[in-house]
Amino acid sequence: MASDQELSDFLKGVERRAFKRTVYHVRDTESALDIVQDSMMKLAEHYPDKPAAELPMLFQRILANSTLDWFRRQKTRGAVFTNLDDLGSADEDAGFESTLEHLLPQDGSAFAESAEDQLQRAQAFRDIEAEVMLLPARQREAFLLRYWEEMDVAETAAAMGCTEGSVKTHCFRAVQALGKALRARGVRP
Repeated sequence: MASDQELSDFLKGVERRAFKRTVYHVRDTESALDIVQDSMMKLAEHYPDKPAAELPMLFQRILANSTLDWFRRQKTRGAVFTNLDDLGSADEDAGFESTLEHLLPQDGSAFAESAEDQLQRAQAFRDIEAEVMLLPARQREAFLLRYWEEMDVAETAAAMGCTEGSVKTHCFRAVQALGKALRARGVRP
């Protein structure tokens, strides 16, 4: 059984990524905040007796179900596309870069980059963000769970409620579509 402190620490650690992921799905910051908060409350209310090791999978499943419930309530699967720059925080410079911190050089050399390199990196992040938003919902969900949440195939399949083969197919198609779209935009690895 997870202690209150373990549950609190888990929720603090997952809230930012869960919010950003939900924004990708519903494309509305207020709705995303509501979905994440409801998911956190459901986890705390319904699963206080679960071990701490089970919390990540339970939360991902609750979050996925809450997101699907939101779509059902909206009676549409195709939310209006918006530019992710409009979905960012009050800080104009924050955005997808903060979610891809792991792509920045770890040796501190990012601070030695020229302004042009920093601008190109920021533009590449915006391009990636825009293309992720254009992916079909299931491909986007599989991609974000596998490569952003760093879940393995089995965990992703459990969170999405599908087979491991479906997860692999969705991820493959997402990576292919992103690669093609980003190459067309001139983004190179």
